[in-house]
Amino acid sequence: MSVPLRVDASWVADRRDDDAVTVVDVRDQWEYEGIGHLPGAVHIPFDEYRDGDSPDPGTLPGAEAVGRLLGDAGIGPDDTIVAYDDTHGVFAARLVLTALAYGHENVALLDGDFSAWRREYETSDESPTVESVDYEIEGLAPDAPIVGREAVENAIAGGDTTLIDTRNQDEYDDQHLPGAIRLDWMELVDEETRGVKDAAAIEPLLANRGISTDRDQPIILYCNTSRRLSHTFVVLRSLGFADVAVYEGSMTEWRRADGVTETAE
Repeated sequence: MSVPLRVDASWVADRRDDDAVTVVDVRDQWEYEGIGHLPGAVHIPFDEYRDGDSPDPGTLPGAEAVGRLLGDAGIGPDDTIVAYDDTHGVFAARLVLTALAYGHENVALLDGDFSAWRREYETSDESPTVESVDYEIEGLAPDAPIVGREAVENAIAGGDTTLIDTRNQDEYDDQHLPGAIRLDWMELVDEETRGVKDAAAIEPLLANRGISTDRDQPIILYCNTSRRLSHTFVVLRSLGFADVAVYEGSMTEWRRADGVTETAE
C-alpha cells in the first residue's frame, strides 16, 4: 500500500481495523498512559529513535536500533506507520524521516496532532497487545534523503541549491551558513487546526523569502535540532518538492570542523 506523506484524521479513522496500518504515539510515557492516545496506537517515545552517539549522521540512531524499535512495536517492513505527537507534529516528523532514511517506504505524519484528533474522535487509555516481529535493517537506504558536508559546501559554492535554515530568528542572526534562507517550521503550521497550512498559504510565504516554488528545485535543510528540519522536510516533500534533503549536522559541528567554510553573520 502506497501512502501519502501526510494523512488526515479521517484517513486514520477509516483504517482502524487495518492490521497493516500501525499508529505510533511518540509522546512521553506519562502522556501516552495518563492523558490517553489514539485507539490502538503503539508507543515509541521520541528519545528512543535519536542517538547522537551512533555512527550514523546527526542523531540518527543506527539501523539495528531502528529495526529493533519497529519490530518490538509489531511493525514489519511492509506495514504502514502513521506517527503523531501533541506538538503540531514536529516530534512525530522525526520518526517519519528516520523511517524513510532506513528504507521503510510506507510512513506518514498525522496532519494535526493528538489535541486536534480528540476534537472529533475518541481516545483510549488501553495499550494494545503487541506481537513483536523480526525487522532487520542493514543500514541507511541508498536513497536516504541525507547529505554530508561536501554536498552543503557544493550548494554554497554553486548556488543552484536552496539552502534553508530551520532555526529561530535569534539562532539565525547569531550565525548561519552563507546564502541560507531562514524558514521557521512553525510558519508552516495552522495553529487553529494544529496541522500544516495548505499549499495556497505556504507558497506565497516561500516566494516572499526567495525560496523557489519550482517542485524540481534542489533544497537542503539544516538545523541544530533534528525535529525542526524533519517537520519542514515532511511538509515540503508532501507538497510535491521532489529534491529535498537534510544535512544532519549542527552549526556547532560545522564551526568545529577542520577547514570550515566561513559562516555568515
